[in-house]
Amino acid sequence: MKLVSYMTEGRDQLAFLVDGLLFDCDLMHPELPNSMNMFLQYWEDLFPIAKETEAAIKSGRISKDNGIALEDVALLAPVPFPTSCRDGYAFRQHVAAARRNRKVDMIPEFDQYPIFYFTNHHSIQGPGEIKCMPDHFEKLDFELEAAIVVCKHGRNIPAEEADQYIGGLMIMNDMSARRLQMEEMLLNLGPAKGKDFSTVIGPCLVTLDELEAFEVPCKEGHTGKAWNLSMKCWVNGIQVSEGNVAQMDWTFAEIIERCAYGVDIHPGDIIGSGTVGTGCFLELNGTGKLNNPNYTEQWLQAGDTVEMEIEGIGKLSNTIVKDDVEFSILAKKKI
Repeated sequence: MKLVSYMTEGRDQLAFLVDGLLFDCDLMHPELPNSMNMFLQYWEDLFPIAKETEAAIKSGRISKDNGIALEDVALLAPVPFPTSCRDGYAFRQHVAAARRNRKVDMIPEFDQYPIFYFTNHHSIQGPGEIKCMPDHFEKLDFELEAAIVVCKHGRNIPAEEADQYIGGLMIMNDMSARRLQMEEMLLNLGPAKGKDFSTVIGPCLVTLDELEAFEVPCKEGHTGKAWNLSMKCWVNGIQVSEGNVAQMDWTFAEIIERCAYGVDIHPGDIIGSGTVGTGCFLELNGTGKLNNPNYTEQWLQAGDTVEMEIEGIGKLSNTIVKDDVEFSILAKKKI
């Protein structure tokens, strides 16, 4: 299934996405909820009903006349109010390239265990405008990632069982203000203000049954599902990044295992993959300067359009907008 959330009458509405049309879940079946959060809370009970309802739409037993054109609504994040948001560090290619560009050795701990950080789940957003403060434009960056949402409660979950806690996959753009990020992390804490202003997910949540044809073995020595799904990013119509979800070294199952160690995970928790290789300007600029000292760095500017696509999921589009204020926390540094 492909599930979306959109804005209607001042609230979020959950809908099936079928052939470019939206079908409100609660109107299609009386037992289905009108919000993604409620669907995730009762996932195991509602998923079979939703599958049967979607099949009825696809077969024509539910008329397409009940659908709403996708372009006629304002899409939200598929999970508009996540209970938390963690972001992983799963792609070795990206980590190795970023460290090579800084002329430091690959960190051996990467291959020992997956890691993650918490970001601001209240700053989750979907397609549309990304509002940025003046300081964010000090090396403003995108990050091309995949993400999952947790669909049932768990604790101390072994990787061998963790895939059953995944509700589906989405595209994630982990927006980054690199100057703020780099300055903060000199103190060995963070990232914080360099990341917490916007994390974009969407355009829809694709459940794992719909991705079965894309499943491939995970990397040797690892555990969990992997998917052969191409990943691409364009800035102002120019392709800048390309990778594949199957290039994840650490699987989502392994990341869940670490997240849930000694801790409850909840329906609605979002977990990102981390950046795919070539998936941000920080890496691309570093590689460019390594190969050519005269390379001109590129960062996101006001008015830029960022489009991300993952095969089988869709395309996520955002426009960068400068907030109409002059307030700067960089200007308030003591030294």
